[in-house]
Amino acid sequence: MGFVSTYHHGNLRPALVEAAVELARVSGPDGVVLREVARQTGVSHNAAYRHFADREELLSEVASVAMDQLEQAMEQRIATVTSKKPELRARRRLGEVGRAYVYFALAEPGLFDVAFATQEAHPVRASGPDTTGPYGVLGRVLDELVDAGVLTAARREGADVVCWAAVHGFAMLHLHGPLREMPAEMREATLVLLLATIQRGLIGP
Repeated sequence: MGFVSTYHHGNLRPALVEAAVELARVSGPDGVVLREVARQTGVSHNAAYRHFADREELLSEVASVAMDQLEQAMEQRIATVTSKKPELRARRRLGEVGRAYVYFALAEPGLFDVAFATQEAHPVRASGPDTTGPYGVLGRVLDELVDAGVLTAARREGADVVCWAAVHGFAMLHLHGPLREMPAEMREATLVLLLATIQRGLIGP
């Protein structure tokens, strides 16, 4: 059964995006095909093209949804940090940002892949890093470390990319690389070590 129940007159574009997101969850970027999205939504192929010029435009929309969900996951994790001490709070929030990133990738591999399948969703451009979305959450937490006197302004420069590269590489190795068969318990222990190593590299023991 497709997504016909989600479609109402004048509400086709959101219904197409919803169907595309569900297909992406199952099949990643390869699942986001306009013809199949139209079929799942219960409309003609031509009707879908009236809302999206091509597959890339639809893929970009799904990538935005994936980025929004990743951002929400990160916000939810850092909200669990209850420490009142600024230094400890900032350190723990940085750890939770990284943990949320990896957990989202492992829980939603299809959406995670789509999030980075289009240039439009990339958080770093020629004009500089994005200050919104998941990358913005990371930047805000790093700024908190500076405000707490834990991270120097000099070391803050470029730290966004370093942190992002580390957790993204970890996620990809476990999703598509040689670590994908690693037992969950060992993966968690390795993630704890990775996050601790990132912190030591930035701010010391």
